[in-house]
Amino acid sequence: MISIFLCCSPRMASGMQEKQYTPSLLSFFVYNPSFGSREGEEEKKILFYHPSEVEKNEKIRNVGLCEAIVQFTRTFCPTKPAKSLHTQKNRQFFFEAEDSFWIVMVVRNPMVEKPNKDGRPPTIEYQEEEILDTVYGAVLRECYSMYKLFNGTFGRAMEAGGVELLMQKLDKFFYRYLQTLHLQSCDLLDVFGGIAFFPLDKMTYLKIQSFVNRVEESLSLIKYTAFLYNDQLIWSGLEQDDMRILYKYLTTSLFPRHSEPELAGRDSPLRPEVAGNLLHYGRFLTGPANLKDPEAKFRFPRIFVNTEDSYEELHLIVYKAMSAAVCFMISASVELTREFCEQLDGLVGPQLTLLASDICEQYNVNRRISGPDKEPQFKFIYFNHMNLAEKSTIHMRKTASVSLTSVHPDLMKILGDINCDFARVDEDEEIIVKAMTDYWVVGKKSDQRELYVILNQKNANLIEVNDGERAMDCFTTLKLSALQGVMTASV
Repeated sequence: MISIFLCCSPRMASGMQEKQYTPSLLSFFVYNPSFGSREGEEEKKILFYHPSEVEKNEKIRNVGLCEAIVQFTRTFCPTKPAKSLHTQKNRQFFFEAEDSFWIVMVVRNPMVEKPNKDGRPPTIEYQEEEILDTVYGAVLRECYSMYKLFNGTFGRAMEAGGVELLMQKLDKFFYRYLQTLHLQSCDLLDVFGGIAFFPLDKMTYLKIQSFVNRVEESLSLIKYTAFLYNDQLIWSGLEQDDMRILYKYLTTSLFPRHSEPELAGRDSPLRPEVAGNLLHYGRFLTGPANLKDPEAKFRFPRIFVNTEDSYEELHLIVYKAMSAAVCFMISASVELTREFCEQLDGLVGPQLTLLASDICEQYNVNRRISGPDKEPQFKFIYFNHMNLAEKSTIHMRKTASVSLTSVHPDLMKILGDINCDFARVDEDEEIIVKAMTDYWVVGKKSDQRELYVILNQKNANLIEVNDGERAMDCFTTLKLSALQGVMTASV
C-alpha cells in the first residue's frame, strides 16, 4: 500500500525571530495504588517522586489524578488503560512496569516565544503536536529497562527488603539517571532502541569468534561475552533484549565517560615485543583503574539478565584496548579477586590489542577499496525488527545527552509520523511525503524491516522521485543486504 502526503511546516517556512524552547522533564514518579488504600494514607502509594522538593499534598494530588485517569480508561478497555494524556502545556505518559507498579513521566511541551512590537509581554505558543507519543513512551519504558538492568525487578526488591528497600533503590538509581535524560535529543532511534553492528569480513569475524572461545575456555568463570568495536557490536552471547539495553548503557554512558583519542580508520599502533611479551593497551573500564595500586578496589557493577525467566545476577567486567571493548559477565555469586583480574589482564590485553589493530587495518583496506566518501544524494535510517539491527546516516552523533543530526528537526518529526502510521497496520506499506523545503521523505515497511529515506531533489515531481527512488532502492538494497549478512552472523 502506497500513501502520499504534502507536509507544510510553519516553523520551516517562517523567518520570524522567535525563541524556541525544547521539551523538558517536569516530573517523574513511581507509585502503587494498592499501597495506602485507606483515607489519609495516600502518601504511601508514592515510591519515588522527582523533583523531591515538591510539596507533599501536590505529590498526592498529581498521583491521584494519574490513578483516576488510568482507572477511568479501564472502563472502556480493561486490558489497555491510558498510555498518555495530552494537554496544552504538557504531555503525561503512563506505563505499568509490573503488576500494580506504575511509572509516570510528565513532559513540558515545546514552546515558541514570539515578541510583541507594542512592548507587551511576549506571546507563548505551546506546540502540543510536536511531541510524539511513540518516542517518549519508548523513553519511559527504557527508564524501567535500565533500572531493571542494574537493580532487578520491583518485585524482587519487595521480596528482599519490602517497600523501604524498593524506595531506596528507586531513589538511588533515578536520582542520577534522570539527570542524564535529555528529552530534546529523543527521536525515532529511541523508538527502535536498536543496535549498530560493525561490518566485518568473514576472516576477521572468525578471528574475533576464536578469541572469545579461547578466553571463555581459559577463564571458565565467564558466562557471557560481548565484543564491540568503535561503539558498534560485533559479537554477543546475551539474549537480544538484554543486549539491547546493555548496549544502550555502554554507548551512551560508560564509553563516553572513558573516551579515548583512538578512532576507527586511524593508523594501526606499533606492536613492540619486549622479552617475548607483547606490550598492550588494555585497561579496565569497570573495576580497578590500576592493577598495580595496592589499594585498588576489585568491585564491579552488577547487572540482571533473563529477568523474565531464570533471573541471573552477574558481575559486569568491561575491558578495552584501543577502540575494541569486551564485556565479560560472571555470576555474582563468585568473588572476583586481584589474582583473577591480573590473569584476565595478562590474557586478554595482548590478544585484544592485536585484534583491535587487525580490525583497524581491515577497516582501512575496505575504505581504500570503496573509494573516497562522497556526500550521498539521500540520507536514511534502517531498522530490522528481527535482530534489532539499525543504521543511520542521518545521525552524526547519538548519545544520551546529545543528538546531532544532519537534517532539520521537522524532517525528523515527519519520520516519526510515518513510523506511527506503520505501527497501526500489520501489512507492508510505503509512504511518500513532500515537505515545503524541496525535501521528499520516503518510508517503506517490508518483512519486519523499516527504511526511511530523505531525498533533496529541488523541483522534482512525484514521478521523478519514484524513478530516483527505484535507482536508490537498488543501491540501498545491495548495500544493506551486504550489511545484513554481517548483522545476522553477529547476533
